[in-house]
Amino acid sequence: MAKRRSRGDGGLHWDEKRQRWIATANLGFDPSGKRIVKRGSGKTKTEAKNKLKEVLRDHEDGLAIAPTNYTVKDAVTDWLAYGLVGIDPSTAKTCAILSQTHVIPSLGARKLRDLSAEDVDRWLAAKAKTLSTRTLQAIHSCLNRAVKRAMARDKVKRNVVELCSVPQGQAGRPSKALTFAQAEAVLKGAEGTAMYAYIVVALLTGARTEELRALTWDHVFLKGKPDADPPQPPHIAVWRSVRRGGDTKTRKSRRTLALPARCVEALWQQFEDQGWDRLAAGDKWEEHGLVFPSAVGKPLDAANVRRAFRQALKGIDGIDADEWTPRELRHSFVSLLSDRGVPLEVISRLVGHSGTAVTEEVYRKQIRPVIQTGAVVMDGIFGSDPQRP
Repeated sequence: MAKRRSRGDGGLHWDEKRQRWIATANLGFDPSGKRIVKRGSGKTKTEAKNKLKEVLRDHEDGLAIAPTNYTVKDAVTDWLAYGLVGIDPSTAKTCAILSQTHVIPSLGARKLRDLSAEDVDRWLAAKAKTLSTRTLQAIHSCLNRAVKRAMARDKVKRNVVELCSVPQGQAGRPSKALTFAQAEAVLKGAEGTAMYAYIVVALLTGARTEELRALTWDHVFLKGKPDADPPQPPHIAVWRSVRRGGDTKTRKSRRTLALPARCVEALWQQFEDQGWDRLAAGDKWEEHGLVFPSAVGKPLDAANVRRAFRQALKGIDGIDADEWTPRELRHSFVSLLSDRGVPLEVISRLVGHSGTAVTEEVYRKQIRPVIQTGAVVMDGIFGSDPQRP
């Protein structure tokens, strides 16, 4: 007579309905007191026994057994539901869109325990044909974080996504900057529009769009502080943004910027126009103290600003409004300063970057090469030797 297995060694029996041998292992009890039973199956006794041995070996090694029907879609859905608690709602929305558009349709049906590094590599390579490198990094991050969460909850033994590198994607939309002539045309053409003051301040101070959308009148000093020691000219305090918590992008992004005379004039006009808007809106007005609100005082979102900005550019000679975005006013600010020989270190401080490396990397197409500037200046100082060829 065959020897009976010891308690806890698992079991093996024939399932008449499924026509398969079934291996089972009792792994104790969950926190609610329910018995934890894991099953494996095979067409033969040997196959089922090997499956049972694998289950028991993993259990002895302290490795939980992932459910055989737990898919990548399950892992991603769980992460979207419970793994994004406490982050900015807009970030959570972006993660959901990327996951539902790119991750789940391609890999969702794959069982998580069967997902291989080759699967991820092939998926990323296919996506690289149509997506930018930045988007590839984002969807890789979504999958990686979802699988990492599943691994922490004993759904899979390891995270193969971390083993995969993100390939080079398609080139994104190149940023550009207004020339001096184009900038003058934009400033002149935008006069009289609701976006005039916004365009003037963005172009002449280099403030980010999320910083200007959060700018309040109590951080605007159009008369300066003549009684301060030393006296302070008209300026704005860029201390807030529309980011979560109201903080600026980095610590050094928190800065105070002197206002050119054209900005002061535009902001005085904005203050007056806003008073008329407040009267026209009546009870519909919502007071938030914003410098650049909607017609009823509400905060603007990025789409509001982009749409109004392009509308203000309509009809300006030499400018295709649909090809420009508000953030390129900041690029233009950097370009115009660089063209006038302003040092990179000064530009970096004005735009609120943590160092010159960031400025040079992000705005490299708008910055005049330093080596060329140095040669021009030295030629101007010493001249050239006409005797040398």
